[in-house]
Amino acid sequence: MTVALMWEARAADGRGADLLAWVREQPSGSPARREILRAPGDRVLVITWWDAPFDADLPELPDPEAELVARPVHRWRFEALGPEPC
Repeated sequence: MTVALMWEARAADGRGADLLAWVREQPSGSPARREILRAPGDRVLVITWWDAPFDADLPELPDPEAELVARPVHRWRFEALGPEPC
């Protein structure tokens, strides 16, 4: 099974570049894949894919310092079902 962990945060005003840099500095263990995305409003999304059971104890990105974020971090865990044809 492949598990995808999603971590999303919105940066405090004017701190988008700082939040992105902080995310890039964080160790992520050894996922099969890691992708970092950004969106308007200084939001940063990190998705890691793991070959593990759904309820496995996997390393999660920590919460950044409160000064970097505008609200609490959101986290989700999904079971990857594979690519779909377009």
